[in-house]
Amino acid sequence: MSLATDTIFIQAIQSNELLMSAISEGSEHPRLYGTAIPMPEEEADNTDVPYIIVTFDGLTNENTDKDNPYEGDEDRVNISVEVTATNLTQLHQLTQTVRDTICQYMTENITDVDDYLFTAGGIQYDSDKPCYWQVLSYQCDTKRDIEYED
Repeated sequence: MSLATDTIFIQAIQSNELLMSAISEGSEHPRLYGTAIPMPEEEADNTDVPYIIVTFDGLTNENTDKDNPYEGDEDRVNISVEVTATNLTQLHQLTQTVRDTICQYMTENITDVDDYLFTAGGIQYDSDKPCYWQVLSYQCDTKRDIEYED
């Protein structure tokens, strides 16, 4: 289901126990979030590092069906995976592990993602936290999952 593609990426990341352990450092729960980091305490300025946020960044329907002028069977879904770390070495290790884990998961499991195009943004630094982060982006081809009545 195209509108839930982000859950596939969360499942992919969760499939790697070493990665989950790395983002649990100093915490009883892994710091893997969907869309945003919940902040129960208003006084809390920052979430502990490292962490990963998976976001659904919208989709475009590929209208290729001449029988239905409204929507075709294919969606192009955009997913972002933000990886945040304490230093560059940790960031490099985490981003490579996330990339490898997602690729392995997609090739070894049946998912709704038919194919994807991978890109990575520049490395950023936040001196207020302090931390480094990078966004890995996936443009996924998926089926729309709709059946039309004749």
